[in-house]
Amino acid sequence: MDKTRGRALPQIFVPETAFGRWFLNTEVWTHHVLRVAINDLKRLLPDPAAHHSVVLDAGCGHGRSLALLAGAFRPDVLLGLDSERLVLTNARVRATGVSAARVVSGDCMRLPMRDSSVDMVFCHQTLHHLVEQDRALAEFFRVLRPGGVLLVAESTRAYIYSWIIRLLFRHPMDVQRSADEYLAMLRAHGFLVRPGAVSYPYLWWSRSDLGTAERVLRIAPPPFGRREETLVNVVAVKPA
Repeated sequence: MDKTRGRALPQIFVPETAFGRWFLNTEVWTHHVLRVAINDLKRLLPDPAAHHSVVLDAGCGHGRSLALLAGAFRPDVLLGLDSERLVLTNARVRATGVSAARVVSGDCMRLPMRDSSVDMVFCHQTLHHLVEQDRALAEFFRVLRPGGVLLVAESTRAYIYSWIIRLLFRHPMDVQRSADEYLAMLRAHGFLVRPGAVSYPYLWWSRSDLGTAERVLRIAPPPFGRREETLVNVVAVKPA
């Protein structure tokens, strides 16, 4: 509550359920979600071999992404940021095993970094938890140096609205977006998104049947263009 005014402050972040916090700290999450997203985003980079000295993981959660990011991009400084104290303890423990990493407490709407001080921002499954997505993107744009890259991996409205996600997780439902809407929002904030810098993974865990139709019944999923996309991965660039 806002004690000075006697009313509730507006919510800017919807925290996970207890199940969600547990699941995001499992090997299933690390192997089937984080690892796959990082590998795909690296493939989409204009120069996958380029050195990114300072990398920010915006919404690092339990810190399971830190070792994967360090291995993929070899940064000199790797900053993990999260606002939930329930996961920061685990993130700080994991950061001790990654020489370049340190973890800070903060939120994506007020990043504790200087203008143009970051080479890469990794935003994995974070935007759909934020009520004020535009403020977060403005902050990402601010802290990125000219020519810096924003790696976005997001679940779309179709996935967030699915029955299994509604049952097990919590999100601000009125701000969810389609893949095209996420791309439009990135461009509206000044980011450049080239045609080859976007992918639409249709992974088994993002489907309402968890891939049962394909794996058990051998029914091929609808091809791209004839399905509602559940995931979108984007490499967005701040103009030089």
